[in-house]
Amino acid sequence: MNITTISNTSSVTSLSLNPGFFAQRNRLDWLFAALVVFGGLFVFQRYLSAMDVYEKGILLVAIPSAVWLGWFWRPLQVLMATVTAFSLLGIWSYQAPAELGGATLARAESVFWLKYFLSSQSAILWMSVLFFMSTIFYWIGVAATKQSAAMELIGSRLAWTAVTMALIGTMVRWYESYLLGADIGHIPVSNLYEVFVLFSWLTAAMYLYFEAQYKTRAMGAFVMLVVSAAVGFLLWYTLVRGAHEIQPLVPALKSWWMKIHVPANFVGYGAFAISAMIAFGYLIKQQASETRWYKLTPLLMLGVILCFMPLVFRKTTLEAGGSYWLGYLIISGLIVGGILWGRQRIAARLPSFEVMDDVMYKSIAVGFAFFTIATVLGALWAAEAWGGYWSWDPKETWALIVWLNYAAWLHMRLMKGLRGTVAAWWALAGLGVTSFAFLGVNMFLSGLHSYGTL
Repeated sequence: MNITTISNTSSVTSLSLNPGFFAQRNRLDWLFAALVVFGGLFVFQRYLSAMDVYEKGILLVAIPSAVWLGWFWRPLQVLMATVTAFSLLGIWSYQAPAELGGATLARAESVFWLKYFLSSQSAILWMSVLFFMSTIFYWIGVAATKQSAAMELIGSRLAWTAVTMALIGTMVRWYESYLLGADIGHIPVSNLYEVFVLFSWLTAAMYLYFEAQYKTRAMGAFVMLVVSAAVGFLLWYTLVRGAHEIQPLVPALKSWWMKIHVPANFVGYGAFAISAMIAFGYLIKQQASETRWYKLTPLLMLGVILCFMPLVFRKTTLEAGGSYWLGYLIISGLIVGGILWGRQRIAARLPSFEVMDDVMYKSIAVGFAFFTIATVLGALWAAEAWGGYWSWDPKETWALIVWLNYAAWLHMRLMKGLRGTVAAWWALAGLGVTSFAFLGVNMFLSGLHSYGTL
């Protein structure tokens, strides 16, 4: 037998030992798929008359997409099942006989489960607390000399629980909007309050995937900072502006396009935020042995900006919640100071430069793909709503700037081998550009997209 024959035989044997995608599915995978298909078809049959042809198409595409996601990453099966069960419990808790007033939002104050856990506002408040606690435990794990892994594990579990509560709150809020009226009901991705919830859980969920893939939890300390910053803004926006109140959609948002354009956009925003925070960790690790404090000044200032992005608000916003933001700024400064002071211990817990560089790259690649899809969908929506695909509206212009920034980053990475310090600083700068496109345009520039003003 010659070498070629041996090689061919080895190849055939290797192929036969690698089962196909479907052959790798276990019984729980198939049970999960059956439940998703059954649930999707039940919803399709029950609400057929209330959906237009586009919404029917979205639902039919969502069914295999949910199955694939659950098969791709099995923890999502548990997440989907838990969210579905508790969301249905919350919706069921709103039901009441006609003589008791029927299903109304007032039951959120009289039913125990709704009042403290399962109404949208309660669930989102739990999400907020859990994300803060997750951040604290991640940082205890990074800073501790003993039980570091145990503390980081608690932080990870709390992040999972927070994501679960965020999704329960989102699903129940969707139902609550219809309790106000059939013409008011809408998917909760229409204003700043709702999209900050979306941003928080999407960013955390994507990070948890990277955490599982790379088998390291230390990066969560940095990623959860940006999630906690978003939650901090959300709480202020709720307390000062009463933003948690469900509002009717403005006419331009009464479109099925919103159901796919906004989530795709925020997958991009979340992925870009992850890349920036990993880049921040990368730079901290790189400067771990630096003893000249003046060399660390740019990182110190950058950290304050990252933790306190809402300070870019206009004067009226600061006056409306000055004491809140002052406390937030002090906490942010202490966090950044603590990071720089303990950078050697933190650097020892962080994964290798190669791992962080790879996470940065994959985050930006995923974010760029979804942001591109969202931009195309936005152009199609604009053509339907305003009669043109592109009008150089401020939001559109800044979306293009964001797209070009990350397109250039990926080009330099793939064509020129961009790595290390330059890539990290560029990813951080990208967060600033993305943040302005997300919030700054709404605050400082008027245009067709000014729905989420402060």
